[in-house]
Amino acid sequence: MLPTMSATGEVVYESRLVSPERLKRGDLVTYISPLDPTRVVCKRLIGLPGDVVCVDPTGKLAPSSEHVVVPKGHVWFIGDNAEMSRDSRQY
Repeated sequence: MLPTMSATGEVVYESRLVSPERLKRGDLVTYISPLDPTRVVCKRLIGLPGDVVCVDPTGKLAPSSEHVVVPKGHVWFIGDNAEMSRDSRQY
C-alpha cells in the first residue's frame, strides 16, 4: 500500500466480522483475489452501490473521463498504487 501506508510504524486492525453494510469509502479491505484464489489482496474501497466512480484515474487502462455507476450489491476497489494495481478496473 506504499506510499499511502508506511512500511514501518503503521498499525492495521483487521476484522473479519464487518458486515457489508458497515463498509465506508476509504476503508482498506482484504479479500481473496478473483484472479488468483490462492492470494489475499488489500485494496481501498472508493465506491459504494449507486456511486459514480472514475474507471481509471491514471488514464492507462481507460480514459480518465470514463465513469461508471457502481451496481447494487457491488463495491469499487482500487489499489493505492493505482498504476501497478489489479483491482475493480480489471475485475
